[in-house]
Amino acid sequence: MKAVTNGDILWTPTKEQIEQSSVKKYMNWLETNKGLTFESHAELWKWSVEKLEQFWETVWEYGEIQSSKPYTCVLEERKMPRANWFPGARLNYAEHIFRNMKEKPALLFRSERVSLREVTWEELKQQTATVASALKKLGVKQGDRVVAYMPNIPETVVAFLACASIGAIWSSCSPDFGANGVIDRFQQIEPTVLFAVDGCQYNGKTFDKVPIVKQLQEKLPSLKKTIVVPYLRNDVSPWDESVLLWTDVLKEEGELIYEQVPFAHPLWILYSSGTTGLPKPIVQGHGGILLEHLKILSIEYNIAHDSTFFWFTTTGWMMWNFLVGGLLVGATVVLYDGSPTFPDANVLWELAEKAKITHFGTSAAFINVCMKQGMRPKDTYDFSHLQAVLSTGSPLTTEGFLWVYEHVKDVWLVSCSGGTDVCTAFVGGSPVLPVRAGMLQCRSLGANVQAFDEHGHSLINEVGELVITEPMPSMPLFFWNDENDHRYLESYFDTYPGVWKHGDWIKIDDEGSCIIYGRSDSTINRAGVRMGTSEIYRAVETVEGILDSLVIDLEVMGRKSFMPLFVVLQPGVELDDALKQRVKEAIKAHVSPRFIPDEIYQVDQIPKTLNGKKMEIPIRKLLLGFPLEKAVNVGSMANPESLSFFIELAKQWEHSNV
Repeated sequence: MKAVTNGDILWTPTKEQIEQSSVKKYMNWLETNKGLTFESHAELWKWSVEKLEQFWETVWEYGEIQSSKPYTCVLEERKMPRANWFPGARLNYAEHIFRNMKEKPALLFRSERVSLREVTWEELKQQTATVASALKKLGVKQGDRVVAYMPNIPETVVAFLACASIGAIWSSCSPDFGANGVIDRFQQIEPTVLFAVDGCQYNGKTFDKVPIVKQLQEKLPSLKKTIVVPYLRNDVSPWDESVLLWTDVLKEEGELIYEQVPFAHPLWILYSSGTTGLPKPIVQGHGGILLEHLKILSIEYNIAHDSTFFWFTTTGWMMWNFLVGGLLVGATVVLYDGSPTFPDANVLWELAEKAKITHFGTSAAFINVCMKQGMRPKDTYDFSHLQAVLSTGSPLTTEGFLWVYEHVKDVWLVSCSGGTDVCTAFVGGSPVLPVRAGMLQCRSLGANVQAFDEHGHSLINEVGELVITEPMPSMPLFFWNDENDHRYLESYFDTYPGVWKHGDWIKIDDEGSCIIYGRSDSTINRAGVRMGTSEIYRAVETVEGILDSLVIDLEVMGRKSFMPLFVVLQPGVELDDALKQRVKEAIKAHVSPRFIPDEIYQVDQIPKTLNGKKMEIPIRKLLLGFPLEKAVNVGSMANPESLSFFIELAKQWEHSNV
């Protein structure tokens, strides 16, 4: 590849592309309907965060939100948390999905076992109606939780939309999660019904999931029924009276009725882990998600009824929820279930050609794999339909940017960043701006993203904490079973009162372009899925012979992603290959294969504070090359002698770009 430096312009939209872009159409609408004129995207963004209420009201109107009752105001008060958006309004997320029915397919689906097939809008609606009717017959009502242990298949979309239509609250985990990880999530929310598959295939191997489904039934006493989708085999039979088969559920047709719920009625519960305790059950609402996804997809990301929208994701990542949002604008949504590299890393590029994908969503990790394997997809596949490549999950390097332009297509490349916590991207792209290597084009409309120093002062052209200073509609309504918002406040507002701290480092330049440098906290980020270290510790420390452990994620802009695990062993125990394998198997079984460490090291002690807390953030800084005095407060340590191992390791890594 040719040489490229950070900030080099790799793509510039033509005048025609700008005029035909979704954001330009929105700006024209603002001028015609509101008398508002903006000379640049930067001006539009500034207005969207300064005139916050006016902006979101125009999104409501522009998106033609259907509400059975009017709202009394846009936002009661600019405060976080618990901002009260559009009080009085009553609506339903699923109703906005099915106003878009077209002759083109609603879904395209492919897996390692199933060749590309279509699901029409009529099929999607009828199956949603049938499943919604079945859920109501089972006694599911507004506010009840319905959960899924399902892969990224059409049945999962149907089940979710059925829940949304009746006002039930959806939550899902993908089958790559081990039983304990699923139980830790679902036990907290006490679900009534479980959707599950009998098994699945990944990377060419089949996995029987019935034993885990039975474990879930045993550990979730609130469950009344389990609906099983025969996915791995056709000869599945109910194993007890609480089990129904998906095929039997679909035999009785139903009528789709959209229960009208308040704007802030819970739509789904997502999970994002902190450094301690169980995963955080994040509750997001019908109205907030509807408004945010319509805004980002139909105004910012050029996705419309003639688009074919794909993102490689599992149902355990917020990008699945985001992908399903493509149906809100009438796009055809492409689902893929399986490994992105089976039988090789061409599988998704082949899918892009066959499905005629216009918006191809992936991760920086996948682009890096393609780059390292020397792939040249454009030499093999027809990407004439491709309009945009979108990347998230971790910072995309300058080399990753260049690889897309040299080996995929001269196309709008969107590197974006956001989070489960808001189920969207708050920094990303715009089709009216140039693409610069290694940089995110702009901050999202309506998202007042700033870089703060430790004193809460906004920074320009300097790295600071990524904060959001004004409320967004898709911010969590609350955490489930979080008394007095204790965990919610602790998660986002303990550093800058009233200002959301996200846990990432960011630099914003004079033009509003951004660079995300990685996390400023100690959560683990593997291809966009964040996991609390506590879940990994629980798995590791069940392994016989291990007394204590510390896991550090060293993913940061400009460095190779690397996640080491440090363990303290019982006297006489040796860290041999067999023990390492047992550790990896424990993480695979209890957490997910995604979080298996890259390397395991034996240490005498885990660095801890005087009150016994593992020093994750200081050790992370030390291993990233921060000077000792800037990384660790030695005076606050219970065992400062434990640092010597990590100091030496940091020196070894200094020039190796681990």
